[in-house]
Amino acid sequence: MKATIWHNPKCGTSRKTLAVLEETPGIEVEVIEYLKNPPSADKLAQLYKDAGITPQEGLRMRGTDAAERGLPDADAQTVLDAMAAEPILIERPLVETDKGVRLCRPQDKVHEIL
Repeated sequence: MKATIWHNPKCGTSRKTLAVLEETPGIEVEVIEYLKNPPSADKLAQLYKDAGITPQEGLRMRGTDAAERGLPDADAQTVLDAMAAEPILIERPLVETDKGVRLCRPQDKVHEIL
């Protein structure tokens, strides 16, 4: 099975989730450092839809100016466009497999799609 993780190596939860993926037999891991290679607004929309969450639920609040910019109350497209332009606004890590997508906070949520 292939697993793609949108990863930030500075994030402890992201590192722990990546470790779970790497330690699971039969998993081929693709790591995308999303701060260097951000997903498009369309890709984010697909990921959140497949995860069953809204873009607002995937918005990183801690350490960002998202609240000051009114993003928690903005429409979905505005949030997606802001995330695509400034990937620090993306809560991490996101993991996609053929079984679905999860925002893996906590990291144990990754088991739901393995």
